[in-house]
Amino acid sequence: MQYLQITLTITPFDATVRDLMVYALGDEGPYNSFEETPNGVKAYVAVNDYDATFLDNAIADNCCQSTISYQVEQMPDKDWNQEWERQHQPVLVDNFCWVRAPFHPHRHDVPYEIEIEPKMSFGTAHHQTTYMMLSYLRDIEITDQRVLDMGCGTAVLAIMAAMRGAKYVEAIDIDEWAYLNAIENCHRNGCDDIRCRMGDATLIDNSQPFDIILANINRNILLGDMQTYVNALGQNGTLVISGFYAGDVQLLTDHAQQLGLLLAEQRERDGWQALRLIKQK
Repeated sequence: MQYLQITLTITPFDATVRDLMVYALGDEGPYNSFEETPNGVKAYVAVNDYDATFLDNAIADNCCQSTISYQVEQMPDKDWNQEWERQHQPVLVDNFCWVRAPFHPHRHDVPYEIEIEPKMSFGTAHHQTTYMMLSYLRDIEITDQRVLDMGCGTAVLAIMAAMRGAKYVEAIDIDEWAYLNAIENCHRNGCDDIRCRMGDATLIDNSQPFDIILANINRNILLGDMQTYVNALGQNGTLVISGFYAGDVQLLTDHAQQLGLLLAEQRERDGWQALRLIKQK
């Protein structure tokens, strides 16, 4: 498969902007791997998946006070999946969950093991936000709960919820490549009862309230869709969100409070934040 290398230069360099760009391109677009550079980051995407408008919009949304320029270069033809597998490592989440690809070894000394065929979809537990979301699923009550994984990517969170005893799990993602990958990963882990759907928050059905909604997306989408999440939560329901930095927490918690959500817990990992909110009314 032919790939493009997109070299992004951030001026003045800001590691936070670099991380935001990696998150935006990896979460919402088909960018499959990244390489940090002294002045920014190199991002790799299949030629057929490259969309200049998407890239320009991602830059506009995440450049903050910096300026981001980029160069596009076609890479030599080689087996990039093989190259990626050589570099891809499994992740152990707090001695609780072993997230691995099919080509990684099993572990029998942790309570849960999830096998993910990432296919470059977001959600392999390598990112700090996915790691924190999984850690929340270790600590909150899941048994017999109705759970929604919004912006599911690989569906790793939905799979963990099902493994922990949820009675109903739904996983939604707007991108077809993520939706198809989610179906594959659910089947791979014996979780075929998870309902995978392709679309956005307008798909959420309020007729049967959810006990838990998981949304590892980004600040703007969280702000725009939070009312929809609240409408779909039952009384005392839990909303767990991530995908933002410390500077966004006040904005999100103020908006959550206006919608009747109480901040119950905040977690941080390498500057990224995750919040657990409870519906009060």
